[in-house]
Amino acid sequence: MANWANLLGYQAAWFATVWSAGRGMPWLGVLACAAFLALQLGVSRRRGDDARVLVAALACGLSIEAGLSLAGLLQHAATPPGWPAPAWIVALWGAFALTLNHSMAWFARHPWTAAAFAGVGAPLAYLGAARGFGAVAFAAPVWRGVLMLGLAWAIALPLLLRIAQRPLLLQREAHA
Repeated sequence: MANWANLLGYQAAWFATVWSAGRGMPWLGVLACAAFLALQLGVSRRRGDDARVLVAALACGLSIEAGLSLAGLLQHAATPPGWPAPAWIVALWGAFALTLNHSMAWFARHPWTAAAFAGVGAPLAYLGAARGFGAVAFAAPVWRGVLMLGLAWAIALPLLLRIAQRPLLLQREAHA
């Protein structure tokens, strides 16, 4: 049941974030992500693991989003002048990180499946955020941004899962 609550909580944060960013009120999405983070960290039995992957995901998200933006492949709504990526998208990466030890933990044992899921699922989510909410916009031709986004996520998700699971891996190696 806790995994369903985690997944549904993240989905609610995602919808609130892309909706509010597309309407020029990105602070609402940041608040939604902060509420999800606070709630998830408050009930987590793996708080240390969650905190570690949260920091990694924030850095990863900032790097990927800024890279795509600076390359001219993706434009984020409500980006303050001079910022490489808006706070709302980085906050969303943080919220996503807190699914990795919970509702998405299964993927840690299946890194190739995680890479395929991320390589397809992330571009679909961004296309939904673009077309349904106006939260992002891809430069023409759209396929270039979608392809780069898929590749970035296909690499990032297995790495973040490895970071999320690191202490468990060390414990397994010590007992082997």
